[in-house]
Amino acid sequence: MILVGVILLILGWIFGIAILTYIGVALVVIGLVFWLLGYVGRPVRGRKVWY
Repeated sequence: MILVGVILLILGWIFGIAILTYIGVALVVIGLVFWLLGYVGRPVRGRKVWY
């Protein structure tokens, strides 16, 4: 999720499409939250690890 967010963020900046930039930022933030929750050992929706 983080990787897709970064790709959309870069494409949004290159092509000047604001919606891609916003979606990219949102995906990066959500991905980082899930990664941090998994890192500290807190299960997210019943899963300890998200792949």
